[in-house]
Amino acid sequence: MYYPMFYFDPTYILIVIGVVICLLASMKVKRTFTKYSTVRSASGLTGRDAAEQILHGAGIYDVRIEHVRGNLTDHYDPRAKVLRLSDATYHSQSVAAIGVAAHECGHAIQHATNYAPLTIRGAIVPIANFGSAIAWPLILIGLLFNSQSSALFLNLGILAFSAAVLFQIITLPVEFNASGRAIRILRGTGLLRKEEVDSAKKVLSAAALTYVAGALSSILQLLRILILTGGRRND
Repeated sequence: MYYPMFYFDPTYILIVIGVVICLLASMKVKRTFTKYSTVRSASGLTGRDAAEQILHGAGIYDVRIEHVRGNLTDHYDPRAKVLRLSDATYHSQSVAAIGVAAHECGHAIQHATNYAPLTIRGAIVPIANFGSAIAWPLILIGLLFNSQSSALFLNLGILAFSAAVLFQIITLPVEFNASGRAIRILRGTGLLRKEEVDSAKKVLSAAALTYVAGALSSILQLLRILILTGGRRND
């Protein structure tokens, strides 16, 4: 019996394209962040200082700011109401650090104002995680066995994988909105000078590309699955 998932086929090009897109986006954000992490802001504020000022300026006093180890591991945890800034952001006085801190504050503001896409994304996180874990086992079962239930396993696997893809797509407006909020805040508060805001915007734009790349890669994987299982799903 011929199992297409275990042999080279033309659809592998979709995986290769996805990997290349993600690598290029990752290289871009690292290069851009490294460049502007050496540019000290005129204000002399650290990423932590900037985050505190932005949160308080937005009337948010119940979000803790913590230091987390790693590089570019910055994130906002809505469940714990904690904004975590990485080694390259927390103590840094660079334009890049303040830009990243402002972006994470954008997520905290989204949470405080019940920004719909963030709420939706949070609601589907368990579904997306479960879908990612169960999708390939279901698809492999459907491909390996010839039975009347093969199509059912394949369709369930594709549905589960689609949930993970949906999560990636919903993430895009969440991230773009957070960056937009960050830039507007930095301009409006004077935490950065005009030319510094432009530099911070370049950092956040490069970071946004990683989310676009992740979504495109997931869509390409889903397309490959649909191509490989097309005949079996219709049996």
